[in-house]
Amino acid sequence: MVHTSAKTSKILVTEKLSASGIELMQKGGHEVDIRLSMSNEQLMEAVKKINALVIRSSTKVTKEVIDCADALVVIGRAGVGLDNVDIKAATAKGIMVVNAPESNILSAAEHAMALMLALARNIPQAHSSLLQGEWERSKWEGVELFEKTLGIVGLGKVGTLVGKRAMSFGMKIVAYDPYITAAKSSKLGIELMDLGDLMALSDFVTIHLPKTPETINIINADLLAASKRGIRIINTARGGLIDEVALCDCLRSGQVGGAGLDVFETEPCVDSPLFKFPNVIVTPHLGASTKEAQDKAGIDIAKQILLALKGDFVPFAVNVAATGLEEPLKPFLPLAEQIGRLFGSLYEGVPDKLEIEYAGELKNFDTKILTLAVLKGLFAISTQEPVSYVNAPQLAKELGVEIKEATTDTARDYVNLITLRAPNHCLAGTLTGLQSEPRIVMLDDHRIEVPPAQNMLVVRNDDSPGMIGLVGTVLGNAGISISSMAVGPSSSGKTALMVLSTNKPVSAKILSQLESAKGILQVHSLRLS
Repeated sequence: MVHTSAKTSKILVTEKLSASGIELMQKGGHEVDIRLSMSNEQLMEAVKKINALVIRSSTKVTKEVIDCADALVVIGRAGVGLDNVDIKAATAKGIMVVNAPESNILSAAEHAMALMLALARNIPQAHSSLLQGEWERSKWEGVELFEKTLGIVGLGKVGTLVGKRAMSFGMKIVAYDPYITAAKSSKLGIELMDLGDLMALSDFVTIHLPKTPETINIINADLLAASKRGIRIINTARGGLIDEVALCDCLRSGQVGGAGLDVFETEPCVDSPLFKFPNVIVTPHLGASTKEAQDKAGIDIAKQILLALKGDFVPFAVNVAATGLEEPLKPFLPLAEQIGRLFGSLYEGVPDKLEIEYAGELKNFDTKILTLAVLKGLFAISTQEPVSYVNAPQLAKELGVEIKEATTDTARDYVNLITLRAPNHCLAGTLTGLQSEPRIVMLDDHRIEVPPAQNMLVVRNDDSPGMIGLVGTVLGNAGISISSMAVGPSSSGKTALMVLSTNKPVSAKILSQLESAKGILQVHSLRLS
């Protein structure tokens, strides 16, 4: 796979996307091809020539499809769930998979509340009965939400929004989420407990979990049998989180008092035993079906696609081995990739071991994304493999590079410092000044200060008069200008290091001429691309 760096990329959209999302990608200078309702065979043929694929929930991006992709950089799901994408296959091929997890959270939360209220007051049933000419007030008697206990299974963004809204109805909120701390839930005014206790205590339960091997049928027969009798269950998350056979049995026995379901184990679902129960309310996966959510999904995924095509970090990439990019780290991301590239040039290959040290204030942040940027730069310059934030860790493993990360409070004369060390070479960089300008401040333990540049030259020489003039003369005679220069003597005082930026690459012939000059010990040509 070859990652595109050209300005214009080909983006294929296979499902309906908001006009604002399409327009944003087109304004980014890209060619957008909208082809709805493609067969699997048509998709396999189409992915051979595209750089980005935008889907929703219907398109199945299988390993078979991914294997056909020759230039695909990113797969974007305009929504939350990604069970229709083979993420493992995409990762193995270095293809970024992104979604729009925050586009529909408000709509999903409101839909959960709508189902809860409809379930509590039998609204769809009463509506249908009245349209059939029946005035049956006592038959459709409901319950109040006030002072009822709501159990939230999954206290993420949507679950939290539902909890806040339910509190306004005077409900007591409890939650199950193994990834949320008691301190965080306490700030929300929500009590954490295990799932069994939650089911035994709750009058209503609403599910807000992703669909994973661990969460499939998490609401099972045993859990339902041990739950509070008459419990009402709402699911607007993903189908398959509830054992539908067990749910039918418990609805039949009265153990479950009702269910509000927006999602099903198999979709589209137009026939199910669940449809036969009068206390079950169903909708056809409408959680994200609001005008606002659709617009947000289109815009959010378009922004992710544009970032991925530029080779930038993408906040909602699900298969990047980093939790995110904290605001204070953003300026360091280009620097990390630059010093990775320069180090690859300096090393003239891939080292067996690489130590990456983060010093100063950087120590206080999760620097995994900076490590990915270093590896992305290192492998891009020193291997023929296509490299991205996605497959950089995999390449390190395949190439046998042992990565060690370290942190320290001390950053010498700098607020922050990133240092790369491997056998025979080391390099350090930082940001300086009000504009956070990048600087290389150490090379092979020589203290220097020079901005990274497209073409750079490292000259190790005897620390004797005339060396700077010698190098300048050779380059000048070759028509090469020096843009910037730094000199760092060794601790012994016998040798020195010159680091120069030049207006164009230094040819192998000139490098050889420099290396053969008296007093010159070693010459390296560095590049950023």
